[in-house]
Amino acid sequence: MQATVRTYDQETRSGSVFLDDGSVLTFGTQAFDAGPLRLLRSGQRVNIRLTGGEITAITLSTFPLPD
Repeated sequence: MQATVRTYDQETRSGSVFLDDGSVLTFGTQAFDAGPLRLLRSGQRVNIRLTGGEITAITLSTFPLPD
């Protein structure tokens, strides 16, 4: 699933995204660390994996989601 970065805190490696329907979801450190990212910035398109309504992985839209 794709989303757009809303916020990102470099110190905690967590933030939030907008889904295409305008909904906002947050992600924590574990979701960020699941992918190969170093940082994110507002407005970037990302791929996310949802498990039980929670983001469990996030990466740039040009990268595949980790297994």
